[in-house]
Amino acid sequence: MPTKSIHFGSDNYAGAHPAVIDAIVRANSGHVPGYGDDPITAELEARMREIFGPETEIYPVFNGTGANVVSLQAMLPRWGAALITASAHVNTDENAAPERVAGIKLLPQRSGDGRFDPAQIAPALADVMVPHSAEPLAVSFSNSTEFGTVHSLEQVAEITSTAHRHGLFVHCDGSRLANAAVALGTDLATITAGVDVISLGATKLGALGAEMIVVRNPDAVRGIDRLRKIDLQLASKQRFLSAQLLALYGGELWRELAGNANAQAARLAAALREVPGVSLYATTEANAVFATLPAGVADAVRERGWRFYDWPAEDAPGTVRLMTAWDTTDAAVDDFVADIAEIVGGGC
Repeated sequence: MPTKSIHFGSDNYAGAHPAVIDAIVRANSGHVPGYGDDPITAELEARMREIFGPETEIYPVFNGTGANVVSLQAMLPRWGAALITASAHVNTDENAAPERVAGIKLLPQRSGDGRFDPAQIAPALADVMVPHSAEPLAVSFSNSTEFGTVHSLEQVAEITSTAHRHGLFVHCDGSRLANAAVALGTDLATITAGVDVISLGATKLGALGAEMIVVRNPDAVRGIDRLRKIDLQLASKQRFLSAQLLALYGGELWRELAGNANAQAARLAAALREVPGVSLYATTEANAVFATLPAGVADAVRERGWRFYDWPAEDAPGTVRLMTAWDTTDAAVDDFVADIAEIVGGGC
């Protein structure tokens, strides 16, 4: 089987950006206080307060699941629940960690394109039967979503205003928030206006292994510093996590890297539209492309060394999810589409 250097399975496949590696190397000097009491974390916190506001608190963690679990656990009491979309990562890809570890209830709501509909908040609250039902006290939405769609600024504003009006806090799973911001041509603060707590992604963007909880509203969380420890997300040598985050978010590198991923997804989608027999299952808004291939084509393409995942679409068998990353190249996109076109056309 041929070996490919770039794949379309996930932006997690991509390596760490050189700036991240350089930042880790620079941080690896001498003895420095642990658990966040270091100058790099202090610099990161100062930068995040410049971006998100002077009340902002930050909590670097190891991974996205950890960021979501700690965030929701700190936002909700034991009897609390979070309204989410059924397709949300916290519901489908975290092995029930928010419920198993955090001890809170997730209440999935229907969504055709991954976006959260704030009109579902009031009916969900009306269905609560005290003391028999978990009480919805937070909304958690993804931006961009698991379908690659992006909540617009207006949609975010409607979610946050509706939730707050009903006394609910708002959490954003922002594992690909940079991609969403670039797609809208905006910044990180504007795209999260009104959001109380953010799981800010970095690993998919080029970090070696680091994410960050950004608390814009300290009143929305309780005990988050202790919960980070309880949930195994407190790094003793935190400077190395903070160095990665500062490399990406200290300036505008995040925008450049997310911009490349989004641009390559647009290039990929446009090229696939020209292949006979191939159709797009969803609109490409960030760095995800959902394409429906003729029967047998996906497996044949994999035999040429490419890696990507099938997408369970009952109404469109043969649909695959294709993710682009910060390091995806024009050549990789063109070669990939050329192989698909050749196989669709009867090549082997």
